[in-house]
Amino acid sequence: MVTLTLVAAACALAWQPGSPLVPRDGGNVSGTAQLFLVLLLAAFATYLLALLAIRRVAPSTRVVIALAAAIQFVPLAAPLLLSTDAWTYWSYGWIATHGDGNPYADAPQTFPSNPALPFMGSAWLDTTSVYGPAFTIASEPLAAVAGDSDAVAAWTYKTLAAGASLAAALLAGRLARRRAFAIAFVGWNPLLAVHLAGGGHNDAWVGALILAALALSASRRLQGAGAMWVLAIFVKWVPILFLALRAVEARATGRPTAHRGFAITAAAVVLAASVLYGGAWPFAILPLAGNAALETSYAIPHRLEQIGIPGPVALGLAVAVFVGGFAWLTRQAGRGRARLGLAACLVLVTTPYLAVWYLAWAVPLAGAEEDAAATGVCLVLCLYLLPQTIPV
Repeated sequence: MVTLTLVAAACALAWQPGSPLVPRDGGNVSGTAQLFLVLLLAAFATYLLALLAIRRVAPSTRVVIALAAAIQFVPLAAPLLLSTDAWTYWSYGWIATHGDGNPYADAPQTFPSNPALPFMGSAWLDTTSVYGPAFTIASEPLAAVAGDSDAVAAWTYKTLAAGASLAAALLAGRLARRRAFAIAFVGWNPLLAVHLAGGGHNDAWVGALILAALALSASRRLQGAGAMWVLAIFVKWVPILFLALRAVEARATGRPTAHRGFAITAAAVVLAASVLYGGAWPFAILPLAGNAALETSYAIPHRLEQIGIPGPVALGLAVAVFVGGFAWLTRQAGRGRARLGLAACLVLVTTPYLAVWYLAWAVPLAGAEEDAAATGVCLVLCLYLLPQTIPV
């Protein structure tokens, strides 16, 4: 309850006039949000204490679920927090539904009547969509619902992200032996609440879809699992790394797999995307690669540069760590254990473009697998990334 109260208090600060927590004019605004940072730090501390308590005495699963729902949904009572990404999603959807354009070929700034232009991230005005076709197809009806309303657009994506975050928590509990701990590990996490229900990021969709694929596979619903993997990959591309490890594990253990659901769903998405967006959508990876080259200030390669290591050397070290780490994880999968939580942490540690909301797929995987190493790394990453995007 203390974590819930602190998250609610932090989100309430966004309603102050001119709050720097609410992005405006295409980006974050000037000002300080020191109290918000203090409250979020306190919420994370109580979250850690709660996890320790649950490890010793397991509470009622119903209570854990109810509190997870409350924590993940309470930021819905706040305006859009700390990021303009939800408005960028709205912009790409509007291009297709109202602008008669192609979000994979036409940059938002080419549509002066686009109502999302004043709100979306200014860095994305001249960038075509970097998201997978499943997400872009879904964004079209959402843009139609939002119309010209930035508020409707924001709360639509906030609500979907909150629901996906809670779903990921419940699915983690279904996969884990210590159900209450897994649900709390994901659902009580205040960073996920603030950046998913608060910021509306589509990484929540990715986390929920991956966990759904794992849960369906565990219950022998293999065709459905294949479909979920396709949708996760076609929202954002990174789940293909996790699927590769699962494929190696399946081959090593003889675990049954089914390719029909995967193939049918992939064919359907590819066909729909090709009809709607022509041959432009597969090239969404190009602006994404360019974006990754920018580096964020919290990315580990950037931190290495800050201590005097030349940029190319720092990036080379990150690539070497990723290649070596993924080779080791592939070997682990070949021995019958695909450690997807650690794989997600490896991506976060080595990527030059690191955002706190990427935890939306790392934390649920670590919770579901009950991998002590992945759990520990996730918590360290949560603490490290906690101040990111908060203006102080």
